[in-house]
Amino acid sequence: MKPTGEFVLFDLDQTIIPWDTQLVFRSYVLRKEPSRRFLTLIFLAFLPLNKVLGAGGMKRVFHSYLWGMSSSKLQEHVDGFLADWLPKLSYPEILAEIAHYKQRGCHLVLSSASPELWVKGIGDALGFHESLGTRFDWGTRVELFPEMIGENHKSDEKVRRLKELEITSGLAGFSDSRADLPLLELCQEKTLVNPLSGIRKIGEEKSWRILEPERPWRNRFYFGLGCSRQLFGFWKP
Repeated sequence: MKPTGEFVLFDLDQTIIPWDTQLVFRSYVLRKEPSRRFLTLIFLAFLPLNKVLGAGGMKRVFHSYLWGMSSSKLQEHVDGFLADWLPKLSYPEILAEIAHYKQRGCHLVLSSASPELWVKGIGDALGFHESLGTRFDWGTRVELFPEMIGENHKSDEKVRRLKELEITSGLAGFSDSRADLPLLELCQEKTLVNPLSGIRKIGEEKSWRILEPERPWRNRFYFGLGCSRQLFGFWKP
């Protein structure tokens, strides 16, 4: 059945949550299972092949830290992450935007490049009606490089998945990233959240709304440091 109402589309990483949830969830798991930190060496070994493998291929390699994990244990980590860490992660200002549109009776759609495994859980916790992310076949035990189902859920792929749900336009859209320009172009009202310079310039030229909630880091150096700590599982909110 086609969803009804006015659609409001939200990106997740660095839009609702200031970090990349792939790294944040990784840190959660590695803090629970520290021995898996050694699997980070696999990801580092493949980094020089980034351009060859592309974003989708590197996303499969990135999740090699879950190698051999049972589906029940993986779901246990997802549930713990949602219960223990999610309440500490989101921008309060963006949660207020979500609440505003929910009160108006809008149909809220969360659209992320992160794995749908926890994107759906985040969406449910925040009150979204639809939550879409990159789909993986995690199996009964996670393979070294888990298979992706379909395409990396980014850029034009987000628009394609929305069309599958018969969502072809929106009242409002929120993102931080230039990669989400196809998503934003579906929307009447466009809001950028702490955008980087490339898309900020576009937004300013087109008089888009720009929100700048306080980030949990002082500058790009400390952002990079936080991401590095997340990669090896030495970070928590």
